[in-house]
Amino acid sequence: MDREAFEQAKLRVLLKQNDPHGFGTLKEKTVHAVMKLYYEPDEDYHEVPIEGYIADIYTGERIIEIQNGNFGKLRPKLEAFLPLYPVTVVLPIPHYKWVVWMDEKSGELSGKHKSPITGSVYHAFPELYKIKQYLGHPNLSFAFPLIDIDEYRLLNGWSRNRKRGSSRYDRMPLALYDEVVIERVEDFASLVPYELDDAFTVKEFARAVGIRNDLASVTLPLLVHMGILVRPGKRNREYLYEVAGQYR
Repeated sequence: MDREAFEQAKLRVLLKQNDPHGFGTLKEKTVHAVMKLYYEPDEDYHEVPIEGYIADIYTGERIIEIQNGNFGKLRPKLEAFLPLYPVTVVLPIPHYKWVVWMDEKSGELSGKHKSPITGSVYHAFPELYKIKQYLGHPNLSFAFPLIDIDEYRLLNGWSRNRKRGSSRYDRMPLALYDEVVIERVEDFASLVPYELDDAFTVKEFARAVGIRNDLASVTLPLLVHMGILVRPGKRNREYLYEVAGQYR
């Protein structure tokens, strides 16, 4: 993690933009643009045609794909790239998030309201599930930067206050809080807390890592799929999980 490099990337993107709020005027969204410069400052390596696709970054040795979500659309690229190149998939995860509402017609902005959700690496798992067939590939690695952001949303939803069903306009990165790097599938074992040394349930895992039960219920089966966890049985009606022997 290099916070100074992150700030330099953010500054370079803002200097390219003409919007007084500093977002939304490039062809790509602000977080994506900042992440590209953070992972590769030399723009000659950006947007490179490879194997019939455009790689976000190709250094000559490694491909870096930056996704803001929707990993399902990444599958064709992984199918083409992984047999030939090391590929790092980057998923920026909002850590602390403040929401700002924007009136479409006037451009008026509301005050900032902090989201009650604190983002963590576990929020990547619903996306990882979409590419689970590739997770054991030796050429695939991940980076999960945790970023404090302002999220700007348009007041164009279907509810009375126009917030439900609204569209996200852009996200402005504020600071790099942390970065989790997964070089190989075995590194996912580090996401299981040491205090969970015996069999545990979804609820016990969720409590230990500070996430909701529904997110834990996606995370644990995927860790089983990777071979990090096994399911030894049930306690009452709940499945039990424990760390596989080679990772204890």
